[in-house]
Amino acid sequence: MTTRTLVRRAVLATVAVTGALVLAACGGNGDDGDTGAHTGHGSSATASASAGAHNAQDVAFAQGMIPHHQQALEMAELAAGRASSARVKDLAARIEKAQDPEIRTMTGWLKAWGEQVPMAGMDHSGHSGMAGMMSDADMTALKKATGKDFDSRFLSLMVEHHQGAVEMATTEQQKGRDSAAKAVADAIVTAQNAEIKEMRQLLGTS
Repeated sequence: MTTRTLVRRAVLATVAVTGALVLAACGGNGDDGDTGAHTGHGSSATASASAGAHNAQDVAFAQGMIPHHQQALEMAELAAGRASSARVKDLAARIEKAQDPEIRTMTGWLKAWGEQVPMAGMDHSGHSGMAGMMSDADMTALKKATGKDFDSRFLSLMVEHHQGAVEMATTEQQKGRDSAAKAVADAIVTAQNAEIKEMRQLLGTS
């Protein structure tokens, strides 16, 4: 009986020590900045960004996608007063709802990383070489259009704009390091490919 008791106590002590070590290992995982499946949008994304687990591609992705999204918002905001199609207006509203929070999230990353945040503004001429970005002439023509002419111009230009965003996000998926940035890239690819399909259907070119 005494021997059994001693053996049982030894086993219990070993299990307790092993459990403590496992818990310590799980809790002390912050040095490499990898938040894995726990990373998401919003505050979680900001927490991941501040951990330092990012590379130059992550920075380039955020610095490029912010002005890209800003131009999409400018285009989408025109739809409320100019579009004739309720479906175009609905699509534009969804684009605004999705991309505005992403701008705020990516801005938070850049601040946490100590990197420059692109200035907000109406002049995107400095980004004209970026994939899918509209030229000043395109934007001017869109602002002057109304009714069905606006609908057609908006959908055609936004398809091209979305294709550029998907291209940029795909590069982030392949070369980025930060898990939050890659998660946003995944979301952009999925959402904007679906919207491209929708817009082509509205254009009658699907």
